[in-house]
Amino acid sequence: MINFLILKKKSLSSLEKAIIFVFIGIFLLDIMGIIIKSMNDKYSVMQYAVARNFFGLFPLLIYLFIAYNFRAKKNTFNFNHKLISIVRGLSIVFAQSCFYLSIMNLEYATAATLVFSTPIFLTALSVPILGNAVGYWRWSAVLLGFLGIVIIVRPGSDIFSIYALLPLGAAFGYALSSVLVKLFPKEVHTTNIQLYTQSTTLIAAIFICGFSLSFSYISSFYDLFLLAIIGFTGGTGVIFLIWGYRLTEPSLIAPFEYFGLPIAFALGWIFFSEWPFDKLFPGILGIVGAGLIIVWREGIKSKKILSNFKK
Repeated sequence: MINFLILKKKSLSSLEKAIIFVFIGIFLLDIMGIIIKSMNDKYSVMQYAVARNFFGLFPLLIYLFIAYNFRAKKNTFNFNHKLISIVRGLSIVFAQSCFYLSIMNLEYATAATLVFSTPIFLTALSVPILGNAVGYWRWSAVLLGFLGIVIIVRPGSDIFSIYALLPLGAAFGYALSSVLVKLFPKEVHTTNIQLYTQSTTLIAAIFICGFSLSFSYISSFYDLFLLAIIGFTGGTGVIFLIWGYRLTEPSLIAPFEYFGLPIAFALGWIFFSEWPFDKLFPGILGIVGAGLIIVWREGIKSKKILSNFKK
């Protein structure tokens, strides 16, 4: 009993808190995906994107207001920074559209697994955009990841589906947005980056939705409630991921994101009676293995930079 009270009073470490935040973030994002899949084609993909970005803006604003003193921050955003934010916003809208359309047409776990190829695209894109030097290990991880993708997608076979390419488009879009954020100088505060990008994403989603005439009137308050939950869970999930990554070294917490795969399998089985493990194995091992290798090498690279800085 005494030991239990001691454990209960013992504060969690930064890493433990980060892991909890990442798990919560992943779970909330999966709930968002499950709701979209359950509503399916009742509304257009772009309407789901508008709902995600509109209602997701509220938890973001609350978070930014609580976390930072806006009036104390100097606005260092110039024209180039705004241009980068626009490109990031467009890449996120593209990623969201691809992902939402994929989960409407594929097993949820299949779409989620292929989206986890984001680190592979991120590594490849960092070379032309950031001029990063990518060594043997990370290029090997990229090849391993693409091999895993080919095994899952199986192009040229009878079971190939064009929809299987959509999660890869989502992974590319999310990777591009992650690479572009590194173009901002350190003096540009995170609040400005988040606000401009989120605003651009929302405006782009509204414009595309209206221009494509892919709009259906919301048929009930219950549907409006579900659309609001899509935005709230998506926006809050991202905030929890930000909290997790701010608490500790990214290379320590990134591997725990792959626990999102069993969560996706479990939710797909519970809500839609899906269990596509036979379709994903062994390709899933290539994607996860590639991601873990990239995270491992990034951790080593960060330690070397820190060591040289201390010297």
